[in-house]
Amino acid sequence: MKNSKPSKVRLDKLLGSLGYCVRKEVAALLRDGVITHTDNLPLKSDTKVSHEEILYKGEPLDPPTGIVILMNKPLGLVCSHDDGEGKLVYDLLPPRWRLRDPKISTIGRLDKETSGLLLLTDDGALLHRLTSPKHKVPKVYEATLDRPLRGDETEIFASGTLMLHGEKFPCLPAKLTLIDDTHVTLGITEGRYHQVRRMFAAVGNHVTALRRSSLGDLTLGDLKAGEYRILNFEEIPS
Repeated sequence: MKNSKPSKVRLDKLLGSLGYCVRKEVAALLRDGVITHTDNLPLKSDTKVSHEEILYKGEPLDPPTGIVILMNKPLGLVCSHDDGEGKLVYDLLPPRWRLRDPKISTIGRLDKETSGLLLLTDDGALLHRLTSPKHKVPKVYEATLDRPLRGDETEIFASGTLMLHGEKFPCLPAKLTLIDDTHVTLGITEGRYHQVRRMFAAVGNHVTALRRSSLGDLTLGDLKAGEYRILNFEEIPS
C-alpha cells in the first residue's frame, strides 16, 4: 500500500482559509519574511504547498480544517456568531480563528447562564453528526436547585415519560444522581432547547446554576473557565 502524499494547495488559499490574511496580502508578508518555508525554499503567492511546509513568524501554522476544540465555557458568553448578542465564546479564541473558512462553530449550544464543557469545530460533517437527534451522545450536567427535591424525581426522569411544556414527545430516560438536597447531576442523551432547566421546571423546581461536566468520554480535566485545548484525533467523539 502506497503512502498518500499530503495534499498541496496554493499558499495564498491556504493562509486565507486559516484566517492569517486575505490573499492579496501574501506577497507583502513573503517580502517581509513573515511567511517562510520549513526548508527555506522560495515561495510565491501561487506556490503549491502542504500545510506542514509553512511557517508564520517562525511558528507552525494553526491546525488545518478538521480542528475540534474542547472549551470550558464561562458564564455570560453566548454560543452565537452574532456580535449583537453580547460577548461570544469565539472571543476566547485567537482573533484569526474567527476568519477561518470553513467557519468554526459550536457543536450544540450552552446558553448564556450555563457553563462547562463545550465543543467547537470547523468540520461540518462532525458538527451535523454530533448534533443529530439520531446520535445520542451522553451528556452530564451539574445543577444547583432552588429547593430540595421532593423524592420522586429520579424515578420520573428515568421512566422516559416526562413531558416538557410545548413538546409532543416525552424525554428519553435520564439519570438523576443526588449530591445533596439541592445539588445533583443529570445525565441525558438528547439536546432539546434548555432541556435540563425545563425538566426540573416540569417537576416543580428551578435550576439556579448549571454546568456541563462531560460529553461522551470527554471531561474538562484541569481546564479553567475560559480555557480550551485542541483535541487529538483519538479523543473526538465517534
